[in-house]
Amino acid sequence: MLSTERDFKRGGERMAIPTQGEVEGKLLVFEVVAIACLEELLRHEHAPAVSKVRRRILHNLKERCRSLKLCAEDEKATVDYALGVLEAAVEEAGSW
Repeated sequence: MLSTERDFKRGGERMAIPTQGEVEGKLLVFEVVAIACLEELLRHEHAPAVSKVRRRILHNLKERCRSLKLCAEDEKATVDYALGVLEAAVEEAGSW
């Protein structure tokens, strides 16, 4: 399903576009990792660290969006999406 080395495997050039399963699998991995990290932060009463994570996400996204030369509208959409993902992950982690 997932291959971090697809480009280096024989025949990888024929599979330049990832399958839906690969995309869904990668998204699942990101979700699980994010939730696990947040659970650990919240479990050990480091909830203030979530605000630090939020600031870091905003800072890193602004830098990355700038380097990609995204327009202001796309940058705002990216930031809004990232904060929504973080909020959902915090809620999910808090419910475990």
